[in-house]
Formats: sequence, C-alpha cells, structure tokens
Amino acid sequence: MVAGVLSGTSADGIDVALTRLEPSEAGGPGRPICGAFRTIPFEPELAQRLRRVLDGAAPSLAELARLDRDLGRAFGTAAREVARDHGLELDLVASHGQTIWHHDGRPGGAATLQVGDGCEVAEAAGVAAVSDFRTRDIAAGGEGAPLLALVEAELFPALPRPLAVLNLGGISNLTWLSGEQRPVVTFDTGPAGSLLDGIARRLLDRPFDASGEVAARGNSSEDLVRAWGDHPFFAQAPPRSTGRDTFGEEWVDRLLEQAPARWRAEDALRTAVEFVAECVARGLRDFVPGSAGAPLAVAGGGVHNAALMRALEERCDARVESSARFGVDPDSREAVAFAVLGARQVLGWPSTLPGSTGAAGGRVLGKLSLASPSG
Repeated sequence: MVAGVLSGTSADGIDVALTRLEPSEAGGPGRPICGAFRTIPFEPELAQRLRRVLDGAAPSLAELARLDRDLGRAFGTAAREVARDHGLELDLVASHGQTIWHHDGRPGGAATLQVGDGCEVAEAAGVAAVSDFRTRDIAAGGEGAPLLALVEAELFPALPRPLAVLNLGGISNLTWLSGEQRPVVTFDTGPAGSLLDGIARRLLDRPFDASGEVAARGNSSEDLVRAWGDHPFFAQAPPRSTGRDTFGEEWVDRLLEQAPARWRAEDALRTAVEFVAECVARGLRDFVPGSAGAPLAVAGGGVHNAALMRALEERCDARVESSARFGVDPDSREAVAFAVLGARQVLGWPSTLPGSTGAAGGRVLGKLSLASPSG
C-alpha cells in the first residue's frame, strides 16, 4: 500500500490517498486503486507558519529549516494515522511536499523548492518515503510541473479518447490525451484557487468562497478579464509552469488595485471565476488543436465551485464534468497520482516526457529515504 501525500498550492491541509497498485501485464506499477482518502488539517501553529511563508514573508534560514523538518513530520504522521485508522499496512509514502517557491520566468532558468523533508517523512511514517519529485525534472531541462502527464493514462485507463483533464488547485493545469500515438500535452493554464481564495480572504474574511455561492450572485467585468489576461505568461507556448511566485498574493493585490472603487465582493469573485475559466479556454484554443468538443474532466478543489464549473461550460467548447463521472475521485486524484509516481521511483521507471514539462526523457523522479532498520 502506497500513501500519496500532498499539500497543494491552496495549502488547506494534508491530502492522504492510500493506494493499491494492481499488477500490470506490462510490468509497470499498474492501475491505482484508492483504498482510503482523507484531508487532515494542519495543526494551527504549523498552519500559521506556513501561511506566512506562502503569503510572501521571507523566512530566516532557521525558520525555513524548521518548517522543512516539521512539515516532513506532519506528512509522515498523517500517512501513518490514516493507514492505522483504516487497518491498512503501509509499504511506502510518496510525498509531494509543500511548494514554497516555483520559478516565475526570471533569468537564470527554472528553480523550485518543496519543503517537508523526506527523511522526516520516513521516520514519522515508519516506512520508506519518496519525495522531492520536481527537482530532477528541472535538472533534466524541464519546468518541474505539471508532473502527472504520464500518470493520467493509468488513472483514466478505460476512457474513450480524446479527453482533456483539468486540475483546479491553487494553479490550474491541463492534460490532453489525444488517443493517438502522439506525445501527451500538459501545461499550467494559470491561477485558480490562488486567485479565488486570495480575493475571498481579502473581501469576505473567509478562506474561500464555498461552492462559489458569492460569485454566483455577482456580475463579471469583461474588461478586467481581458486586462488580466495581458500577462505575458498566457502567451507562452507549452511546456510552461507557474506558481504563487507569479500569481500569488502580490499579484492579487495588484488586480484589486485595478478594480473599480467600492467593488462588491460578489462582482470581484465573479470576475475572477470568469478569468480562471477564460485562461483554460484560451489554453485549449491556442495550444491544443482538435480539442473542440472533447470532454473536459475536472479534478481538484475547484470542481466544487459551481460558479466556476458553469463558467468553464460556457467558455470552453467542451462537455465539462467532474472526473468522478469518469471513475476518478476529484479530491484524491492528485494524491493518488503521486502514489503512482512514488512507486515508479522505487521500480526505477522513468516519469519524464519531453512533450510534457520539456525535460529530457527517461528520468526517474524523486528521492528515496529508506525506512529505519526497526521499521
């Protein structure tokens, strides 16, 4: 049993997916079957420390070292507790970690930093851990994200092709499965929860707009949707990746400064919803020829935002449905995917695709921290 452990760009808790991998005739990790899934909230003090860093506070070296240590312990403990509560025995933890820096296109090339030390994960969980998946991809010339292109075919094995898979986390990313012998296309489309939640924190004093209920009451400013889309990221052809360092707290502040005086919260959130949907639609139009009319399977926390799902339906020439419709739980999908990536690391199976992140092919992602001798 492999525990996929993830704290995404929204940083709203620790996702743990206990995943069994069915044997494969091809000899790979096999199809993943999620046996249990839970999101465990961060301890309040750790959540506050993490939130400060994600909101732009520059930590000291001591603070960064302690955060790396304490998040690793939290990830390993979460995996162990979920396995214990479900009576399942862990064999491996695959921990994505918490991204606190992901390159924003500045000179010098890509760089990334995920905290949550893998050795601490292994000690806390009592089993081996694979961590730090993104850095090898970057070292091999890639963007470091999104990393799930090779895994999507295993998560969605029986679906008719073509199919587009959209993940709506803090940042949204898109994978195109053409059904033909072509490289899988995957790229970040732009902000999602990082924008919507950022506005909700500022204007509603809430962590997010539950179900998009406030946005549903508002009116969108198409002028602002177009103006926000002038950012150079959106003209960049794949492979491309981004993060909070580009579309984080400072960017949200700048957008709100451009807003009309006395802008209602519902209008701001509705405009943000329409912008997120337009970023996805633009990505499909500009970079995925032949995608018009193909289904769009949506996963991630954004799938629960009804206003956003309606906006996607209106702006994308696609049938937009939750990935649950295709047999994949939208909340656990990314954690399950990292469980597969962790298994691939232990088996020595490569997980890079040049058409995905731009990394040279044939690289095994992740670093292995062995279990303690006592188990």
